[in-house]
Amino acid sequence: MSKRRSLAWAAAVGILLGGCTPAGPDASGGTAPPAGTSPAVPGPGESGSGASSPGPSGPGASSAAGRPAPAEPAVAGTIDAELQVPWATVFLPDGTAVVSERDRGRLRTIAPGSGGRTGTLGTVPDVVHGGEGGLLGLALSPDFASDRYLYAYFTAARDNRIARLRLEERGGELQLGPAEVIFTGIPKARTHNGGRIRFGPDGYLYVGTGDAQRQEQSQDREALGGKILRITADGSPAPGNPFGGNPVYSLGHRNVQGLAWDSAGRLWASEFGPDVNDELNLIVPGGNYGWPEVTGAPRRAGFLDAKLTWPSTADSSPSGLEIAGDTAYLGALRGQRLWVVPLSGEFAGDPVGYFTRQYGRIRDVALAPDGRLWMLNNNKNPDSVLVLELPG
Repeated sequence: MSKRRSLAWAAAVGILLGGCTPAGPDASGGTAPPAGTSPAVPGPGESGSGASSPGPSGPGASSAAGRPAPAEPAVAGTIDAELQVPWATVFLPDGTAVVSERDRGRLRTIAPGSGGRTGTLGTVPDVVHGGEGGLLGLALSPDFASDRYLYAYFTAARDNRIARLRLEERGGELQLGPAEVIFTGIPKARTHNGGRIRFGPDGYLYVGTGDAQRQEQSQDREALGGKILRITADGSPAPGNPFGGNPVYSLGHRNVQGLAWDSAGRLWASEFGPDVNDELNLIVPGGNYGWPEVTGAPRRAGFLDAKLTWPSTADSSPSGLEIAGDTAYLGALRGQRLWVVPLSGEFAGDPVGYFTRQYGRIRDVALAPDGRLWMLNNNKNPDSVLVLELPG
């Protein structure tokens, strides 16, 4: 990995997980899976080394299983930033981290060389916290150098929506400027609000949504819940979407909270299962991933199987997802660990869990400009950031 810059400012990190309560549906609890779901398969548990493997299932898992197990990332430090239920992290071009605080609707900053001191950009207007809702995902405009836009997914009074906010220099300090709502109508509920947003290699904004406890929406092409959406920077359906002038890119999802692209430009997504079958999916335009008719990889005609499943949601409940090289990194909420998954083309290999129950619930993982991986925890204490040196 690139090490262009020493992480003196990352002299601290402790993992932030914000969001769902460990026993709640966001932690992959919920109703029993519907008929047709793939059965839970017990895994081998944990090894004495502190790493663990769930015994992956799914058509993609076995195809890449011959690769060596991914190496353990090294802890480079902990940033004691005293964040309050952090949810997402993005990095400005100068290396400053911007972190969303779900319940307070605030945007916090951690600058390089600051020794972990946090600043506050401001509060996103109209954020309404309740259950798993609030200020969720962040994305930085691909044209940030010229337009200065930061995008935020948040829960409002009647829906989940996306706004872009201009970052401005005032008195030598970065502050939050005007907010412009660009997309509305994503269904909200106390749980299953989705919330992850990222700009793809094509320059369009991808949006992971949840079914908002209305499972039938996931199979409805006209509904925004239970989908991955693909929109332009101003909120219009992106050209080339699979269903014409519709923002829907893929459907049949339960609660998408991780989006990342591999080196070949393939989109992967992490998704909460019900009581079984958390998923890592390879996303294709127009693909139907089965919820609520199926979960996991049951090989049912008309639906796309997950490339990797965790039969026990207590081992995973994956939220943030990052890909570096040919390796996927997933933060686990109920599983309280970092899952490391080797990728080989369209296949996912055997996952290995690291730092099991050492740092609590991991909400997000994000690759910093210096090539290190940041892990956010949200244990509802003042939360910190764990900085990891990746192997290779």
